[in-house]
Amino acid sequence: MSETPDSAVRTYIENNRAAFLDDLAEWLRIPSVSAQPDHAQDVRRSADWLAAKLKETGFPTVEVWQTPGAPAVFAEWPSDDPRAPTVLVYGHHDVQPAAREDGWDTDPFEPVVEGNRLYARGAADDKGQVFFHTLGVRAHLAATGRTAPAVHLKLLIEGEEESGSPHFRALIEEHRERIAADAVIVSDTGMWSEDTPTVCTGMRGLADCEIELRGPDQDIHSGSFGGAVPNPATEAARLVAALHDEHARVAIPGFYEGITELTDRERELFAELPFDEERWLRTAKSHATHGEAGHTTLERIWARPTAEVNGIGGGYQGAGGKTIVPSSAFLKLSFRLVAGQDPDRVEEAVRTWVADRLPPGIRHTITFGSATRPCLTPLDHPALQSVVRAMGRAFEQQIRFTREGGSGPAADLQDVLGAPVLFLGISVPSDGWHAPNEKVELDLLLKGVETTAYLWGDLAENWRDAH
Repeated sequence: MSETPDSAVRTYIENNRAAFLDDLAEWLRIPSVSAQPDHAQDVRRSADWLAAKLKETGFPTVEVWQTPGAPAVFAEWPSDDPRAPTVLVYGHHDVQPAAREDGWDTDPFEPVVEGNRLYARGAADDKGQVFFHTLGVRAHLAATGRTAPAVHLKLLIEGEEESGSPHFRALIEEHRERIAADAVIVSDTGMWSEDTPTVCTGMRGLADCEIELRGPDQDIHSGSFGGAVPNPATEAARLVAALHDEHARVAIPGFYEGITELTDRERELFAELPFDEERWLRTAKSHATHGEAGHTTLERIWARPTAEVNGIGGGYQGAGGKTIVPSSAFLKLSFRLVAGQDPDRVEEAVRTWVADRLPPGIRHTITFGSATRPCLTPLDHPALQSVVRAMGRAFEQQIRFTREGGSGPAADLQDVLGAPVLFLGISVPSDGWHAPNEKVELDLLLKGVETTAYLWGDLAENWRDAH
């Protein structure tokens, strides 16, 4: 067990709860909306506020890193033990747009506590989950008598996550040596539910493209020329029809190359979660499940790759008929990727597949966007086991496992640093990320504080060979 006495940690947290929440409310009042140019100064003010608070917490090194967009905050607190592992905590201080007229019951940037809930934009996503690390490290020090954390602790809190992190990859490549770590903790995530605390072990990656098909040099008369020249709209439809086989597997040759298959144990752990498929369908605003044969719904959205048609168009779109062979058509496709898939290989496979299926007379161009790599940490990884033990101590119950079907900048950290990514979040689905009346459950927020207070000692004790 870690050296941190549970009772001492809990006493420290309770004694400092009020001041912690007052500080968080002050930060939440800063409308750091990165997507709106009018709030650019507020995002900078948010970064400066956090930097000052991290210095007050005790971090000896705190810097605001400028980017072509919004600033990030970097902090570092070395351990007294040179053999201790190095841990980088990632989060973001920017928030989604919010206005009272969007449906909020209160001013989104004037925090309100009702019962055991704190309502404000950023309460859960992500200021609350970033800020619990400040009280957590102080509780860790107070309960152990240390003057520095048991691990070499670093924080990188970006300011553009809600705008797609356009400068994040360049930022971490520029500062690769400063942020080097043995493990990355991402506190921009959540749990299954209040009653079922979970740890996320991975995220899917993403690749997307637009395919433009060109046939005749202009729209031409379907009576004079139809049936004698290739139709780009027809070929777009044929590509879509060929995208999956009869088992809903992606039919692009080489698409599944290298993927890390689910283990039997992982499938068992997913099956243990209290998943209500009918309720999930209502949330999805859908009427039936569908997907790759042989896999459950949770397996499909967490651990299987996908190909989705995001848009399709071409030819006449107006009222009535127009008897033409259109000159062009387009498709927008996206691919969610799982561990083992390489976005570059997927792009090459898609390009080859399209070229091989199109007939003579159809010219095409394919434009891919910036890809996000998938990330996955094995269940038996020692750092992940430390997170599970620390959460188990805080929540006093079994911790279960999930994955995340979406994509995010965490994979860039794994790719650039070559370090495992671990997810430590306490938000629950009802917190309403990006929605009106976003909130955080205060009891869970303090469980996040408690988890981090235990985590640093557990990592130092059980993962000394990290280097």
